[in-house]
Amino acid sequence: MKDFWLSCGHHLLDRGEGGGLVVTDEFLKAYLARPELAPPPEACAAERALHHALLENPRRAVAGREIATIADPDARENFELLIAFRDHLLAHPTLEAAYLGLAKNGVGSTPPLFLNQLVHVILRNALDACEDPLALRAAELFFRPQRITTHEGALLAADEELISGKNGAPVSPLVAMLGLPDPDAIDVLNEENAQDYWDRSDRFDFALDLTAGRRGQAALAQVIATFLRHMLAMETDIEPRVELRDAPLAWYVGLDAAASRIGDQLWNGEVLDPADAARVLGLYRMRFREAARLAPQLGGEGIYLILAMTPDGVLRMKPQNLIAGLPIRSPERVS
Repeated sequence: MKDFWLSCGHHLLDRGEGGGLVVTDEFLKAYLARPELAPPPEACAAERALHHALLENPRRAVAGREIATIADPDARENFELLIAFRDHLLAHPTLEAAYLGLAKNGVGSTPPLFLNQLVHVILRNALDACEDPLALRAAELFFRPQRITTHEGALLAADEELISGKNGAPVSPLVAMLGLPDPDAIDVLNEENAQDYWDRSDRFDFALDLTAGRRGQAALAQVIATFLRHMLAMETDIEPRVELRDAPLAWYVGLDAAASRIGDQLWNGEVLDPADAARVLGLYRMRFREAARLAPQLGGEGIYLILAMTPDGVLRMKPQNLIAGLPIRSPERVS
């Protein structure tokens, strides 16, 4: 079995009896190595002392007064966010259960970076046996924003951080460490180069073809089904659709904020203007194999999933919408 996504830190975690990921000290220490948390040379004594104490024992209780004595306001905020996130992880038996809690109860002030990292490692666990590079590339949409463009009639998604770095903006230290290809060398993943994904999975430098009717759309449907099976123990059949026409919109889930707004318009009977319609990247019809898990008002109707980009051409998936937005009973947490 081939390994992939080493940067998510899955090697630092344990697995519980139910297959969920269990937090370890090594995993918590990885957050302390981030540049936002590592004290710079000019850091005050309080910041250095707290960072050192957490490296010695990343589970130790941290009183508010310890953080309050840090001189730099940015460092104080970073430690407040880290400790709140760490405490949330430690309050749950698995990372999956911790994510379910955030999805169901609201993410609050949890930074998007932490949410994306959590989804990254959870999907690494869920897709552990996956041998389809196209599905793995589609899964990147769950935790890495994408820049959408059209090329020779194809709708392509390329990693936003990668593209930003090529345009002169700074990239993350991890991406810089792994190295990036030549700016003109972003390949579209296809059957011919698919096996190259294994060596490049942490570079996020393949583009994905999301054109309706092509493999990329089907691969994303496969990943959504895998995510729901892993997180909610639900079996689903998800079918990519080219368009929504004369279909009963009994329920829908926007897979991102832009899609949720478009779904609201359709729900309210509004006609999409051409600009909004052009921003729809994907449409899926989902059916549940266990009808008893569905809310009774749905009957036998399917649920529609909508994927869309922002007006400036960026896709930012919110996989927590799949947890919070489905009309289901008693989701089962991975433990």
